Amino acid sequence: MSETGWSNFEETVAQEAFDKAYQREIAALIEEVRAQASAIAEIKDMWVLHDFLSARRHDLDGKYEYRNSVLIFVFARLVKEGWLNIKELEGLDKDKLAKIVALARM
Repeated sequence: MSETGWSNFEETVAQEAFDKAYQREIAALIEEVRAQASAIAEIKDMWVLHDFLSARRHDLDGKYEYRNSVLIFVFARLVKEGWLNIKELEGLDKDKLAKIVALARM
């Protein structure tokens, strides 16, 4: 067990799950941006897209923070939002999984 309370195996599981969720959300965002961009008819539509992208960037930068001290909360949010399935976290300590499940239900 490392100083952070995560074993090497848990860190591998966590990194893989984190990356999967990020890729899923980015793929969905790209599709949404393509749809919005194709619907641009006038300049105000472009500024709406700009504002949307700015807000999403802020959200993503805050959500996808890979620090062991906050991963439980990050994973709970990703599970709650549907970007990650709890089964993709199998291999984490049972206590960590229980916390993630409990927080995701809130």
